Amino acid sequence: MKKWIIGIVVVALLVVVGGPFVYFHFIETKAPPRLSISTVTVPSTAAATGTTTGSSSTAAAPLAGTWKISTGSIVRYRVKETLFGQSATAVGSTSTVTGSLTIAGTQLTKADFTVDMTTVKSDRSQRDDQFQGRIMDTSDFPTGTFTLTNPIALAPVPKDGVEADHTAKGKLMLHGKTNDVTLTLQTKRTGNVIVVVGSTPITFSDYDIGNPSGGPASVGNSGTLEFALQFQPST
Repeated sequence: MKKWIIGIVVVALLVVVGGPFVYFHFIETKAPPRLSISTVTVPSTAAATGTTTGSSSTAAAPLAGTWKISTGSIVRYRVKETLFGQSATAVGSTSTVTGSLTIAGTQLTKADFTVDMTTVKSDRSQRDDQFQGRIMDTSDFPTGTFTLTNPIALAPVPKDGVEADHTAKGKLMLHGKTNDVTLTLQTKRTGNVIVVVGSTPITFSDYDIGNPSGGPASVGNSGTLEFALQFQPST
């Protein structure tokens, strides 16, 4: 009897410890790498500039003016999940993003973007149900927004294809709550596309978001918001 009880305990431990290990290491989809300039693919047709076909040519759009968010933009959340001591990274994303930026001279004077939170998806439908429901309440708070509050000096303006680092101060609204944030940005212009990649840590309580943990899965008190936005000249 004693050996039988010990056997049951051992099996139970294997299920508790080994189950999450198998799930995270062999079943769960590996999280995509963090967004960066190097991971962004700019459509060749959108980036093309300075080319000549017959008697016509395509010139680069002037830097000054209004640029609108275009195809290829993405916004993500990234959080760490822990289940019985085994950890993995959960990522949800959407490409349903709108907005624009305005450049006057060599200053970025205005920028804003809006994310449709109802379209954020991960690799697990159960996680998405929790995100859309009790975590982000997207039926009541369907969008997230960012609005620039301080101009960004661009001078000296980098040459085409050269990366630059900036910080952006603004207002971030999530779950109906707005806070001041500072975003770390990487930027690069490729022909007629300006790519802006950024991220900022998110403490859930700052936005009245309940801790996403549920059941045996623990998420912690914070995550990361990251984005890669592609802008083209507004016509």
